[in-house]
Amino acid sequence: MMKSARVVSPTGHGYLLLESHPAGCFRGVARMWDEVSAPGRPPARRPTALVIGASGGYGLAITVAGLARHGIDGVGVSVERPAGRRTASPGWYRTIATEAIARESGSDFSFRNADAFADTTKAETLDLLAERFGGVDYLIYSVAAPRRTDPRTGTTHRSVIKPLGTPYTTWSLEFSGDGAASLREAVHLPATEAETAATVRVMGGEDWGRWITALADRGLLRDGFRTVALTYIGSPITAPIYRAGTIGAAKRDLESTADALTKQLAEVGGHAYTSVNGAAVSHALTGTPGIPLYASLLRAVLGDRFPSPVEQSVELWEQLTTDRPDLDESGRIRLDRWELADPVQAAVTERWRTITPETLTELADIPWFRAQARSLYGFDVPGVDYDVPVETDLPWPNPS
Repeated sequence: MMKSARVVSPTGHGYLLLESHPAGCFRGVARMWDEVSAPGRPPARRPTALVIGASGGYGLAITVAGLARHGIDGVGVSVERPAGRRTASPGWYRTIATEAIARESGSDFSFRNADAFADTTKAETLDLLAERFGGVDYLIYSVAAPRRTDPRTGTTHRSVIKPLGTPYTTWSLEFSGDGAASLREAVHLPATEAETAATVRVMGGEDWGRWITALADRGLLRDGFRTVALTYIGSPITAPIYRAGTIGAAKRDLESTADALTKQLAEVGGHAYTSVNGAAVSHALTGTPGIPLYASLLRAVLGDRFPSPVEQSVELWEQLTTDRPDLDESGRIRLDRWELADPVQAAVTERWRTITPETLTELADIPWFRAQARSLYGFDVPGVDYDVPVETDLPWPNPS
């Protein structure tokens, strides 16, 4: 008998929903698996991957694509909330679904619910990797966190999404309780130096570097080891709040860390990359001023040519597993050329320049964006009956 089965409905404010739907999250992962159009044949030796941030966004998409296309073994690390007064967090349910898919496909891939920034998490995860696999071929670093406590100083740093230097005025895309969309002009004040430095400490390359050093110190880096951290450039439209703002400062630190790590990995013939992925609807995106509207306009311009996170993740694995990845002049893997193509940006810019509250639904793909945002919590997923009670109190997959 299901002790905690009930009907779960989307409640909350704006993009933030208070509960997630287990069946919708499960179905979402299954759809991602199905989206890998041609699953590959597992190699003679399955590569071992460590994915930091494996329960959502690009980290989840990369994990699913790696399992389906390359038969990866390994470990995923993320922090998720179990069920209590409310349902578990969506990443909790997605992890259960991903572990089941990995097991059914023959991969030895387990998941740890732990703070990736903590030294204890690193030590325990490396113990598991050493015991089970003896080494690591790939490390994927996909972390978007609001805060980070440095275990070596005890200081908690908090990231902010703000412009630098001058205030920034942009459109805010909002949804009412009945799903109606509206535009509101919002002014965002610039960050202080302290806020910028804290954002770099959270979202920059310091923790990525600590994971690599920990692996090296344990002798777990296999020959040819490759690691990638995800970054974003985006449109000139959103640059003041993103690439030229506090998050951009952190991303530039991440990119400079890749150069230092590549030198560190020379002994094993390894390489560290950053991957400039294209726009996607994620929890991080919905919290960034201006970008929800930008993504809606981008989708209206591209339609079905807008690649999903899984499509981009399949391409990322192709780049990681080839001897000659597609790099730009700064040594970054580029998966965003479709987004930044001149005709695409010209069309989006024209819509951004002329949009008004009255023309919002004409110029932007609002139904698509709302469905994508709700699907982050397992709602609006095709094939799910939301009137049926579902079990919400489900255990985290046992790593053994």
